[in-house]
Amino acid sequence: MAYTKEVYDLALSEMEKRRTRAEQELEKRREKFYAVCPAAQKSEEEIVKISVAAGRAVLSGSDIREELSSLRDRSLVLQGQLSDMLEKNGFSQNWLEEWYECKLCGDKGYIDGRMCSCMKNLLKKISYDQLNMISPLSLSGFDSFSTSYYSDKPLSPGKRSPREIMTKVENYCRRYAENFSDESNSLIFQGDSGLGKTHLSLAIAQTVIEKGYGVIYVSAPAVFSKIEQEHFSAYSENRGDTERLLTECDLLILDDLGSEFNSKYTASAIYNIINIRILSHRPTIISTNLTIPEIEKQYGSRLVSRVIGMLDRVEFVGTDIRQIKRRERKNNK
Repeated sequence: MAYTKEVYDLALSEMEKRRTRAEQELEKRREKFYAVCPAAQKSEEEIVKISVAAGRAVLSGSDIREELSSLRDRSLVLQGQLSDMLEKNGFSQNWLEEWYECKLCGDKGYIDGRMCSCMKNLLKKISYDQLNMISPLSLSGFDSFSTSYYSDKPLSPGKRSPREIMTKVENYCRRYAENFSDESNSLIFQGDSGLGKTHLSLAIAQTVIEKGYGVIYVSAPAVFSKIEQEHFSAYSENRGDTERLLTECDLLILDDLGSEFNSKYTASAIYNIINIRILSHRPTIISTNLTIPEIEKQYGSRLVSRVIGMLDRVEFVGTDIRQIKRRERKNNK
């Protein structure tokens, strides 16, 4: 997959920081070991001298097989002594090695000219982070979600109250996040503004990210504006990259569907992204203020029958919580 130069530069910079951090931490471990066992420093310095001598011997061009054999034997003896010193003083055998985050490439990002899996994952994470920055919202956790703002009066005789319904919704979302996997169902959160759809979808995002999955959380107006700009820009070097990221991430959370600028291209892009994710069994969460008839009117029957019909519906009820909190703040002044 193609990435922008900025993404590559950020990834390479991060790799360099990882290598530098590993080297600095090694120097600290060396100093700690030398303070306990001064003889170890002399052994390490002698091993380095032997390596230099072996290099010079090779460059000399003469028959140095016997000399190299002698140097190798001496180096092995010194390495054995170091190993004994480490063990006797309670240090691990890899104490004097760099502890790179990636043991495969040593935090270089490449192995024999081929990109390492750690570099691929880093490029993807940086791209996800940049997309997530489109939304000005910070992650909200389940702990800050309160059902006390929902009425405990039944919606009608014999029916449950909004608080009972939203308690069930919260528990459902918690279980969904805790048990999230590549096989999880896709969801659509429906309900009026201010009922907690964004809060709970962000809480799911936070939990799923902590589990190590790649999550993209975007508001529909921001991301589809970006996709449309990429598509119609004659100078875009990364046309279609955002759309690919949206289809390939482990979990896509599309917030506020229906509030984006409505166009034929946008409707088509929404259908393609959600449809591709369903076909490839990648979970998606959509939150919207629209009812099913309103979704059909705005995007057409194809989206409703083929796509929305495949998502599990979670209905949010109650009174706009933001207005309730606004009144509370006003009364507390």
